[in-house]
Amino acid sequence: MIEPEKTAVVMIDMQNGFIHERSPLHIAGARATIGACARVLEAARRSGMTIVHAVRSYAADGSDVEPCRYDAWLRGKPLSASCDPSIDDREPAELAPIDSDLVIVKPSFSAFFGTQLHETLKAAGIRTVVLTGTTTPNCIRSTCYDALSYGYNVAVVEDATSSRTEDVQRANIADMAFIGASVLSSDAFCERLLADMDDTAGRVREAIHRQARMR
Repeated sequence: MIEPEKTAVVMIDMQNGFIHERSPLHIAGARATIGACARVLEAARRSGMTIVHAVRSYAADGSDVEPCRYDAWLRGKPLSASCDPSIDDREPAELAPIDSDLVIVKPSFSAFFGTQLHETLKAAGIRTVVLTGTTTPNCIRSTCYDALSYGYNVAVVEDATSSRTEDVQRANIADMAFIGASVLSSDAFCERLLADMDDTAGRVREAIHRQARMR
């Protein structure tokens, strides 16, 4: 059984600089997922799950912008202190953190890379990570693989994530499911949380411990 108190919802990069159509870093489809992300946050908070906002915030000189984004970033400098407020690093009001939420600023794609996320979740006894946000092939996928590498169960809320095209979305969701992530809808999450999800990581850990005791 997946216990809510041992679960964290990690929402990634749902910020004006990625959502707003005027931003040079705009992700097609991201705005359409705001409602699903908000519903997941609400259901997770009611159940006592940990909420983590994993976000980007760029230096005004662009020194920490990913090279693949730099040329586009120069057209308006989104997610930095020098950009127009409509494309800054804030999350829309529906998704904004509350006092009990955690906020981490990540320096690259994965929410685990260059952050204290693993140490924070481990200290809190978190065993399962639920991913929402943008984009699916980059930040969601890299966070998914890092979480699996650290031994977490991983769930991806499909309609609360987004990609630049539907084909890219489908392919990356399929790859994450194949490697061990559970995929569900925001409606299913809000109705049953993770009641239908196998505690694969816990089950395997217990099997290994059982074998060790028998030697």
